[in-house]
This record gives sequence, C-alpha cells and structure tokens, in this order.
Amino acid sequence: QVQLVESGGGLVQAGDSLRLSCVGSGRTFSRDAMGWFRQAPGQEREFVAGINWSGGRTYYGDSVKGRFSISRDYAKNTMYLQMNSLKPEDTAVYYCAADQLYSGLRSGRSDYWGQGTQVTVSS
Repeated sequence: QVQLVESGGGLVQAGDSLRLSCVGSGRTFSRDAMGWFRQAPGQEREFVAGINWSGGRTYYGDSVKGRFSISRDYAKNTMYLQMNSLKPEDTAVYYCAADQLYSGLRSGRSDYWGQGTQVTVSS
C-alpha cells in the first residue's frame, strides 16, 4: 500500500519553530515532485511549498516565503517542512502530497496525499 504519512505538528506559540516530516512508503518517491498544502477551518486549501523531483528547485507560497523551508531526504523517502517564525495565521492542517509532475502537484490534483497533521500557533 502506497502511503504518505505526516508528523511533527503540534501546539506552539507565535515565533516558535516546527519541523514537519512526510514519510513515503510502498514505493519510492524519488522521481516525484512533492509539496505541502494547508487548510484552515472554513478556508480553501492553500499551497505552502513544493520541491521538484531532483530537489534542485523549490517554490513557496507568498505567505510563507522567508520563513518556511522545504527539503527532502531521498535515502529516507522523506520530505520536510521547516517552519520558523510561526504566526497564528499559520494555524491549519498541513498535508503533504506527491505527483509525477510538478504541474500536477501545484494544481492540487496530486496522485498521493497524506492524512494531515495539525499545526496550531497561539498568540
């Protein structure tokens, strides 16, 4: 069974940092683009960050540029999202996703999705 499983969410205060992990299983994701999305209650799903299959290109949503950093470890079939200077507006469920094409990932129609991990930032 092919799966993406997120972890690392939690309750933190504004200004704190968190690192989310997304572990793939069932197949290698080394040739896939991967990324992070988030969804807050009552809001649409929002693109947070993406990384191409080689890791050579990274992309960020405007609201997280300069604060979040995406990376991947091919040996561990894992992707990370380092989140610094967290703000209350970063509160959401964070989902990881993977797709053979970055265009598919970015459109939100990825082949694979995780179940989500909750991030709550208090003021």
